[in-house]
Amino acid sequence: MNQITPVKEVVLTEAAAKRVAQLIEAEGNPALMLRLAVSGGGCSGFQYGFSFDDTRTDDDSVFARDGVKLLVDSASLDLLAGSEIDFVEELVGASFQVRNPNATSSCGCGSSFSV
Repeated sequence: MNQITPVKEVVLTEAAAKRVAQLIEAEGNPALMLRLAVSGGGCSGFQYGFSFDDTRTDDDSVFARDGVKLLVDSASLDLLAGSEIDFVEELVGASFQVRNPNATSSCGCGSSFSV
């Protein structure tokens, strides 16, 4: 029986891509890419980290939408596969949110999770 290997992909929503493009324009460096990484810590075991980077490493996967590039290193991709990155504006503020199907629980602020 053939087994199907799941595709490891992270998706940016239209709103997230638009906001990242605005932030990159404000930085004045069109070579910047959004980097999403997972590290140990936070109140639930792992935490998400967003930063800008102008360099892709050999173990980075690149996901693109509307001209914006998202970098995810291979170790983080194992924990983020199938995730969707959104930008949400609410009365209490605006933020990037990660909808991670691999997370079994997350903290109230949504910046950390466990698997």
